Amino acid sequence: MNSMFALQMVALLAIFYFFMIRPQQKKIKQEKEFEAGLKVGDKIITKSGFHGKIVELGEGTVIIETMSGKLKIERSAISVEMTAALNKKA
Repeated sequence: MNSMFALQMVALLAIFYFFMIRPQQKKIKQEKEFEAGLKVGDKIITKSGFHGKIVELGEGTVIIETMSGKLKIERSAISVEMTAALNKKA
């Protein structure tokens, strides 16, 4: 009886890991690789919806040029998914 309960708990933890923890870790890794790969001239979209072009890179920040001027934003504020969709169209 106890071995069956232990087996069920191990199975539950494995399912939790593969469906919850592992995908989140992969997403975090993907976002860090994306942020590290940014370069001047890249067209991006921020998570809040601003469209722009990178004109300057800092340690943790980016200066983008938009239609209304330049903005200084955090690298983490750039949307991986929306930027990928934007660059796929071009």
